[in-house]
Amino acid sequence: MTTNTEDNLAGWMSHLVELRSRLVKAALAVLLVFGVLVFWRNDIFALFAQPMLDNLPQGSRMISTEVTSNFFVPLKFVLWVAFVIALPAVLHQVWAFVAPGLYAREKKLVVPIIASSYILFLVGSAFAYFLVFPTVFKFMANLTPLGVEMATDIDAYLSFGLTTFLAFGLTFEVPIVVIVLVRLGFVTLAQLREARPYVIVGAFVIAAVVTPPDVASQLLLAIPLVILYEVGLFLARWFAPRVDGV
Repeated sequence: MTTNTEDNLAGWMSHLVELRSRLVKAALAVLLVFGVLVFWRNDIFALFAQPMLDNLPQGSRMISTEVTSNFFVPLKFVLWVAFVIALPAVLHQVWAFVAPGLYAREKKLVVPIIASSYILFLVGSAFAYFLVFPTVFKFMANLTPLGVEMATDIDAYLSFGLTTFLAFGLTFEVPIVVIVLVRLGFVTLAQLREARPYVIVGAFVIAAVVTPPDVASQLLLAIPLVILYEVGLFLARWFAPRVDGV
């Protein structure tokens, strides 16, 4: 009995040691990229702020209301960029940690899922930057009351931008989620098709919660969410044909 307990404890300790090692390697990958990008932090933040600056009234500019914002806000954004760039290395460490406990069928799914998820997250972020940002900022600028100057604080802009990137990046993961759920047998295609009306309503509810209170940005999130759900249903037929017997 004591031997079994000691063996279990030793097994848990070895897992914890490996987990710590994987976390350290993942953090080092992010810090390495951050260390390279930090020298261009102001240029990177300027690129991030360009959609807002392009839609501000002539002569307007962004402001900083906190003493340390000029220094820390660009650093925060560069850290986010570094994390996104280093995400494949981070996911590789996660994969290396969990792989020994997966079945062969599950291992075959992991690499394509991770690669496609990363690409779709980048596509969603690009969609937000090139389409959503200009549309929302132009819409908001046109609603500015006469006599009011539109001057956004850089800290508030950072919060809005990162939230939007995350929302649209995760939205573009919907096809992967649908395929995985069907492939692993958690749901069937028939059940997902029946849930379509609820998904449409849920998409608009989610858009209303995570986007600014304007129709344009809500539609730009809700409509792609519904379309991507349909894309997931279509692709799931080919990736998991045995689930529904088709």
